Amino acid sequence: MSTLLEFNGVGASYQGAVVLREVSFAIEEGETVGLVGRNGAGKTTALLSIFGVPTVTGQICIDGRPIGRRAYDPAARGVSLVPQGKRIFGNLTVEENIRLGRASRRTGQWTVEKVFELFPNLERGRNRPGTALSGGEQQMLAIARALLAEPRLLMLDEPTEGLAPVVIDELTEALRRIRAAGTALLLVEQHIGMIKKTAERFIALRKGELVGGGAVADLDKREVQELIAL
Repeated sequence: MSTLLEFNGVGASYQGAVVLREVSFAIEEGETVGLVGRNGAGKTTALLSIFGVPTVTGQICIDGRPIGRRAYDPAARGVSLVPQGKRIFGNLTVEENIRLGRASRRTGQWTVEKVFELFPNLERGRNRPGTALSGGEQQMLAIARALLAEPRLLMLDEPTEGLAPVVIDELTEALRRIRAAGTALLLVEQHIGMIKKTAERFIALRKGELVGGGAVADLDKREVQELIAL
């Protein structure tokens, strides 16, 4: 495997308020990693740092090359984000929302019909307004849209938030299939059970600092849970 995404001593702040301090980690091609920690640990900020939302110090690289200053550079180079809140466009149909993912102009294996195979509920509602879907279906829609950008790395920020257990199970299976198709995944998730079922390893933040990492089986150890205060 080769390194796809790398953080080298990354700090991040909003109007002078420091959120991340000297964070370093790497994501390899095709692997799935859980980014864990309590609320306020800096997990979302770490994802947004890739797109230059906070003020960033240090270096973030894709394929060993620093990311550009333009916000669309990571997407053009194969990194997609499914943010909290889903951000579905209610004036567009389900299919139109999905097709927005093609804005990156990347080409590859994902098509509208293929994501409909992954999420059959979306096909049944393809002509409905995106916001007419249930919360779980809207999360599926947000993932489907991100896949149309043909990501090599798909990042998801709290994808199970507010969802019923049966829907979480469906999303977990879908993420396994996405991983099997060769896409690397970086999951920010409070639902540790999903991390253990989906990821090979985890990295942990606490108060803006990287405090640990290892195989997902280690998340069951008391010393690890105490370290990251899960």
